[in-house]
Amino acid sequence: MARYELTEFEWKVIQPLLPNKPRGVPRVDDRRVLNGIFWVLRSGSPWADVPERYGPPTTVYNRFNRWRKAGVWDRLMDAIIAAHDGKVQMIDSSIVRVHQQAAAQKNKLETLVSVEVVEG
Repeated sequence: MARYELTEFEWKVIQPLLPNKPRGVPRVDDRRVLNGIFWVLRSGSPWADVPERYGPPTTVYNRFNRWRKAGVWDRLMDAIIAAHDGKVQMIDSSIVRVHQQAAAQKNKLETLVSVEVVEG
């Protein structure tokens, strides 16, 4: 198993929650795509740089966006939290600082930009 990929336990928890609309061309395996999404989110690489083992970059990107719009990520997070008896926490892990000239604007000096999942 490569770094950041789903464990068997995690996969068994979330697999039933994923939308599955079999039509026409066979879909790229959801587990591969999820691992590709996690790879992009953890590495910070562009979607276009997704390794081939996760499927086509457009598939990985499109599925991430479709699932976001459909609320799938909220359901997955709730299931993982329940499966780990509530011992999963979300924390903010990044801060972006702006140039001092931007301080004159009404925007905040620091903008929170990412969320990391940590087991506690």
